[in-house]
Amino acid sequence: MSVTSTKNDGGRAAIAQRLITGSVKRSYAPVVDLDWDRAPEPDRYFLPPRVLTLVGTDIWDRMSPEQRIELSRQEMANILSVGIWFENLLNRTLLARLMRADPAAATTHYTLTEVGDECRHMVMFGRAIEWSGARPFRMHWYDRATAAMLPFLLRRSVLWVEALVGEEIFDALQREMLDDPALQPLIARLMQVHVAEEARHIAFARDGIMRRKVFRGRWERFVAANGHALDGMLMRRLFTNPEMYRRAGLDGRAAARTARANPHFRDAQVRGFASLAAFLEEAGLMSRLSRRGWRKAGFLP
Repeated sequence: MSVTSTKNDGGRAAIAQRLITGSVKRSYAPVVDLDWDRAPEPDRYFLPPRVLTLVGTDIWDRMSPEQRIELSRQEMANILSVGIWFENLLNRTLLARLMRADPAAATTHYTLTEVGDECRHMVMFGRAIEWSGARPFRMHWYDRATAAMLPFLLRRSVLWVEALVGEEIFDALQREMLDDPALQPLIARLMQVHVAEEARHIAFARDGIMRRKVFRGRWERFVAANGHALDGMLMRRLFTNPEMYRRAGLDGRAAARTARANPHFRDAQVRGFASLAAFLEEAGLMSRLSRRGWRKAGFLP
């Protein structure tokens, strides 16, 4: 092992130990830390109106206040369902990597800490969907088939890029939503818990990417920089799931088309992706192809 590699491993271990210490000082048990006995308030939204996919459209203008709140309930259930899918996939990938890892290493211990966080988040999201009176959204068979293969394909920089795609966009939007006075108090608290714990996960993933920078071979760099080119289209499809509009009493396909063309929704996408886009540029992992993909999906101006 080279001197540079040894220093890199030592630095990664130091980051992991710092994050473990932070986890001890600030972690949550959503089953007891959220007030599940408090019923939803009938005049409050489950997501703030300004981030809903149809706000500013003719469809939105024709909706009653009650219909708008129902749409927010279904959009929230959809986003939390996507969050459960992603965190399930991330845990499966991390656990597969641990089969080859040093069980005494600080990086292994922090990875297991993160897996525990994500398990609690999945419980929290599932309970929030139930609490809201909505139903969870299910993955299509082709999404399940893809997800079953990914834990064996995601490696090194590619793993951490995909982790950030799943974490940072949601995190950025949550940060601008959690203090909104129109939001259901329990959902605001859920976002506070999630933002606090995801900050450590994002730091670990970003550190993993930057420490790999000096070791990346040409193939790893190519795959890591181009492999996320289609992620923007996937995220847009998941954010505008036609089924959530149907459950809100709308024409699902027509509403999804309207949402995808909605400049207000596009602005929210750009805000959600801005920090991650800047980081990927700094890390040398935004290629011409990936920029084109994210721009086509509406996440880059």
